[in-house]
Amino acid sequence: MSNQGLEAARRKMKEAGVSRPAIEVFSHYYRMLESGETGLIREDSITPLLDVPSLDSVEVSDEQAREAIGATVIIKLNGGLGTSMGLDKAKNLLEVRDGLTFLDLIVRQVQAARRDHGARLPLLFMNSFRTEADTLAHLARYDDLVVDGLPLSFLQNQEPKLRADDLTPVEWPADPTLEWCPPGHGDLYTALYGSGVLQQLLDKGFRYACISNGDNLGAAPDARLAGWFAASGAPYAAELCRRTVNDRKGGHLAIRRSDGQLILRDTAQTAPEEMDFFTDEHRHPFFHTNNLWFDLRRLMEILMERNAVLGLPMIRNEKTVDPADGSSTPVIQVESAMGAAIEVFPGATAICVGRDRFQPVKTTNELLLLRSDVYRLDDDGHLVAQAETPEVSLDSRYYKTIQKFEERIPEAPSLKDAQVLRVKGDWTFGRGVRVVGEVELHDDGDARVVADGTTLGE
Repeated sequence: MSNQGLEAARRKMKEAGVSRPAIEVFSHYYRMLESGETGLIREDSITPLLDVPSLDSVEVSDEQAREAIGATVIIKLNGGLGTSMGLDKAKNLLEVRDGLTFLDLIVRQVQAARRDHGARLPLLFMNSFRTEADTLAHLARYDDLVVDGLPLSFLQNQEPKLRADDLTPVEWPADPTLEWCPPGHGDLYTALYGSGVLQQLLDKGFRYACISNGDNLGAAPDARLAGWFAASGAPYAAELCRRTVNDRKGGHLAIRRSDGQLILRDTAQTAPEEMDFFTDEHRHPFFHTNNLWFDLRRLMEILMERNAVLGLPMIRNEKTVDPADGSSTPVIQVESAMGAAIEVFPGATAICVGRDRFQPVKTTNELLLLRSDVYRLDDDGHLVAQAETPEVSLDSRYYKTIQKFEERIPEAPSLKDAQVLRVKGDWTFGRGVRVVGEVELHDDGDARVVADGTTLGE
């Protein structure tokens, strides 16, 4: 049945216009799945990575920085809809503050770097078929964004969800779009290659790429980092941060014992009984920010050598065809992580950067922080920390979606003097509220209001 399943999946992808490289990559993972591959990385097969150079300690001249940023392209991952926050459009169209979206702030950051360094610095977004139209419509207001005729967007590929019982492409007539899924952000390399964008960048004289999640506004263009990467001569580099007790879920780099190669291990690649090792911030002291750098020429060479199949470690995700219906057909989604490409590049390296390079927004907890006075928004689109980041925990029953969150917190309270804000229950915040020290609001079963001008914690 599995051979028929693979052929059916390949036929379905071809009929949908999926590129040949993407079909070959999917076929590679299908065969791994068929053979029983789990994608798990065992603790006894790796050595923790304990020694990483810090950006603060490296020397980069102004000339090196300017030359490197002039040969760099900025790529942002923009395929997510933000459904977990109740959105039905590109997550990065969400307002961050002052009427500006993630997309607006990304554009401001790139425009500032172009101005400051006299760099061309193209900006590209990897979109999904669900986010491209909305994104391009929003970016149309910036008439000077396109560089050298390069596109602002290229599409992430799509692949069939596979029935868990026989590995054939699932059918879901109620909503055929749910028969498809993205292949994870490891598809970045295949999508760059299959779309022709990689060749276009090389033809225009670009050498380096800096890639990050679109919802991480800390990953602004950085000429010093570009200079360091260019001077290193490495084909690939990952930005890491030191882990704290709050960073237990993030993937980490490790050294594979069999060949000494740097590799990435994510939560989905860790056996349940070994999660204690994974979450130990002392055993694995750095986490992976998903900010990456790579040499475009070397990427092209490796893709051509491997017939577009980089062979990144497989991530097997078991879900239902309709994520909102747990009783719908069980399926397997085959994915890969873009950071896992570190093991494909001999000589790949990593660097420890400041926490300001990592400001992701995955929940309304982080959004509240960015909207508060913990951060100041400068004219160049950078969110500058003005205080230590407090712990924020909002009751997901009442604050998980952006609609519920904004109904209850129309104006962010002052958090610059806060250490902890835990909200349990249904609380609505008035304007001018200030949080000091450690504050926990309890659930007594009723909807409650924090009145305008209240100071909590004093």
